[in-house]
Amino acid sequence: MIGGLGPLELTILIGLFFILFGAERLPKMANALGRSKGEFQKGLTDTSRTLTDLDAGGRTPSQQLAERARAVGLDPAGMEVDELERKVAALESMDSSEE
Repeated sequence: MIGGLGPLELTILIGLFFILFGAERLPKMANALGRSKGEFQKGLTDTSRTLTDLDAGGRTPSQQLAERARAVGLDPAGMEVDELERKVAALESMDSSEE
């Protein structure tokens, strides 16, 4: 039972939908409803991603990496991201082991 509706009530509602909208328009309406749900989920995902970016102060991951590099005394200019990440991680681990 959905929301307190029994099988008879559901059958009557489905019959009314067919009478009001016709058998041709119901699949189109269901398709539009599915697309709307998909767009809503996409918007929800984008919004949560934006909130995550706001938590990072609006900085991209590469900007955060550059800030971490400057904090350990590296100049990030001209370095590949992978190489910079390795060097920053190594220097950060050395700094934390010295403390």
